[in-house]
Amino acid sequence: MPRPALQIIRDEHAAVAAVLRSLLQMIEHSPDEEPARFFDVMRAMLFYIDEFPERRHHPKESDLLFPKVARVAPQLMPVIRRLEDDHLAGESRVRELQHRLLGWELLGDSRRESFQQAARDYADFYLAHMRIEETEILPTAVQLLSPADWAELDAAFQEHRDPIATGTHDPVYDRLFTRIVMKTPAPIGVGPAF
Repeated sequence: MPRPALQIIRDEHAAVAAVLRSLLQMIEHSPDEEPARFFDVMRAMLFYIDEFPERRHHPKESDLLFPKVARVAPQLMPVIRRLEDDHLAGESRVRELQHRLLGWELLGDSRRESFQQAARDYADFYLAHMRIEETEILPTAVQLLSPADWAELDAAFQEHRDPIATGTHDPVYDRLFTRIVMKTPAPIGVGPAF
């Protein structure tokens, strides 16, 4: 039986992973040629991570998916607690990353390495977090949740979907996604090379 929520979660994870990998590729370039464009793209990527996964995706997992899985698979409580701790720390971690990026932009190369290392650490943290959800939580959900559980999850996850993950048009976010896709240099995005 198709599970729309399951596909949405996986699609949203893939979108976040793509942005994180793009961010990591970007930090290997120097902003010297076009610093305004470079930092604009980086800020847009971090805003996306704060806006969608942190504020829309994680609450659905924390408020709906995890409690349902904990009910049917209490042995996963240590994993769920770790994922919840990740969710609680996620917003402050991305805000710290935004601050470090601003420090690099405004104070120069003395802050570059600090941002780059924090970005690498954040990407590793987030990719590991999603991997745990996909290898431990989602298979258990597929196996043990009831049709009523899935109906509730499907309805919740279909609301406020990530336009990057869905490829749908959302006029509220057009400028953000245009900025990310069109200004990010090829081959990461479709913008001109630095």
